[in-house]
Amino acid sequence: MLIDTHAHLDYPDFEPDFRDVLQRAKDAGIERIVSIATSLESSRRVVELAERFDSIYAVIGIHPGAVMEAPDNAVEELRQIGPHPKVVAIGEIGMDYYRLPSASEDPSAAEFSDAEIKARQAIFFRQQLDLAVEFGLNVVIHERSAWEDTLEAIKPYTGKLRAVFHCFGKSIEEARVLIEMNHLVSFTGIVTFKNAAIVQETAKLVPGDAYMVETDCPYLSPVPFRGKRCEPASTRLVAEKIAEIRGESLEKVAVQTTENAFKFFGIRTGNPQ
Repeated sequence: MLIDTHAHLDYPDFEPDFRDVLQRAKDAGIERIVSIATSLESSRRVVELAERFDSIYAVIGIHPGAVMEAPDNAVEELRQIGPHPKVVAIGEIGMDYYRLPSASEDPSAAEFSDAEIKARQAIFFRQQLDLAVEFGLNVVIHERSAWEDTLEAIKPYTGKLRAVFHCFGKSIEEARVLIEMNHLVSFTGIVTFKNAAIVQETAKLVPGDAYMVETDCPYLSPVPFRGKRCEPASTRLVAEKIAEIRGESLEKVAVQTTENAFKFFGIRTGNPQ
């Protein structure tokens, strides 16, 4: 059994053939899927999916790329959703400086400045970390081009919660920084790409109890489906590549990553209906 620990099943990409997507996942041995929200509206949608399908669990939160459009009381709205029994984490939350106005051709045309965006991301990140502590949940972190600020933000929460840095693309040295803080990393289909030497090296060397597998679907389809819509069934291809890199059996990778996911998300064992 495998678990896709990061999918965006509420996206419109899956509307035309949603049940077929779930069936293909089951046929590939993906027994559970964690559907990750990116906004307040998305959070409501993933909870609705989790209510409808036993194999789906929900993670609620506001992505750093969505904070400028989010209402000021968005985290308070999340607080009303958080007690749902199938909400298993807060996410994806974090910091993302990749597309700040200063990196554009005409920064003056931007509605907000770099400083305003960074400040609001920091506020929402802290509020959602506090919410996770309040509910006794772990967090799914999105970090892009904001490594140092993200680490500084989560340091005060050491021992209060655990984080998984999803779609991890950094070196083993950076992974070890997180592992020493009792956090995890998670690998996507990027690990199958020919130009992914750093990610592959990290997947090879990371301790077995410190990583999980995911798709981030509908994005990042693994080889040989790169460029096409990704879906949870591709979790198996991610796990197969990691098994190859680590010189381990697929069964060992599946057992280890499933156990890690059960512990991190607090998902009970047993086959869903």
